[in-house]
Amino acid sequence: MLKSKKQIKSFLLGLSLSWALFANAQDAVHNFGNLQFHATASVGFHIDLIDDGVFDNNKGLAGFYSSNRLTVSGSSNPIFNDLEIVVDNGLQLDTWMGVTNNTNFVIGNILTQKGTSNNYLNFMNAAFYNGTGNSTHINGYAGATNKETITFPVGNGERLRYLTLTSSAINSLAKCAYFFENPNNPASIEQQFNTENKEFDNLKISELEFWKLEGNLPSVVTLSWDTNSNTSLLANTTDELVVVGWSKQENRWEQLGNSSINGNLQTGYITSDTFVPDDYEVLTLGGTDDLLEPFSVLDLDNYFLTPNGDGVNDFLLIDGIENTPNNILNIYNRYGVLVYSKLNYANEFKGVSNRNSVISRDSGLSSGIYFYVLTVQDTREKFQGYMYISE
Repeated sequence: MLKSKKQIKSFLLGLSLSWALFANAQDAVHNFGNLQFHATASVGFHIDLIDDGVFDNNKGLAGFYSSNRLTVSGSSNPIFNDLEIVVDNGLQLDTWMGVTNNTNFVIGNILTQKGTSNNYLNFMNAAFYNGTGNSTHINGYAGATNKETITFPVGNGERLRYLTLTSSAINSLAKCAYFFENPNNPASIEQQFNTENKEFDNLKISELEFWKLEGNLPSVVTLSWDTNSNTSLLANTTDELVVVGWSKQENRWEQLGNSSINGNLQTGYITSDTFVPDDYEVLTLGGTDDLLEPFSVLDLDNYFLTPNGDGVNDFLLIDGIENTPNNILNIYNRYGVLVYSKLNYANEFKGVSNRNSVISRDSGLSSGIYFYVLTVQDTREKFQGYMYISE
């Protein structure tokens, strides 16, 4: 039984939209005015959405459902709270669209043009996602607003190719897309990135794939590779792998470091040194043939955390960390999944994940054993150890 004006309004809105969405004569839902979903709303779009009005203060769930491709377009930008994607042939974004809470990928990819970054799915504030995979991700640009760290769920349509951005402060807006294309002659963009133009002769550049990343803050990135990346063409061992980027100023490929590497030549992931993404057109994997001075790896203390607010063992305290500000802390669970990453760590970790992926940001980590790696770039040292988190 409806008891309030707000509930009545949500109910009537749901009825009117359901009628519009299922009407055979309707080609698209076209918003010209000021439309809003309230907290109890659960609305499904089965046809295209054209937003030429105000549609950016929504609650509840908005879902896109179709066996055909659906399109979101218009002169304005819809912003939803919870978003669900069940579109067999993909949801095409011809404008940017925002989400403020959860995006649930069930069936199909989100598609955007790769020749421009104007259209993207924007994960805003504390927004996160789940359900991503090789056939459920963003084939095009993903955006992140008001985030210090974000794992972009991007790929080429058939493969999910995550890129994790960890910045020195909160990004007002960052964007990322993945290209399974030869940077020498990419099909999706006009610019070419000659792999023979490089900082050092013995620097090898992947000719199979690259990422475009936009962001104006000092950051590190984590790239992954799989069997299709053929990293054995770049290096004999994982220690010789590096992140490389095409410098806008120098018009050449430059090495961006390897502050952390995990895996083997078939699958793994690598973290760069600190750089500003906007200084580089594209990023990819490279090999150095022992070009870089190796990091010294040292065992550090094991820690016991009880982040319950009693003032004892509430956070990860690393003595002397204030004397090594150019560092990055990565924490992994027992399955090797990165659950926390902080550039310039200063004793902030309180058992809470800051990864915006299958784990909602600001969620407390479960009890168990975790592995951490603290990389100090100035001295090229890596400190590693274990911690046990108890509720």
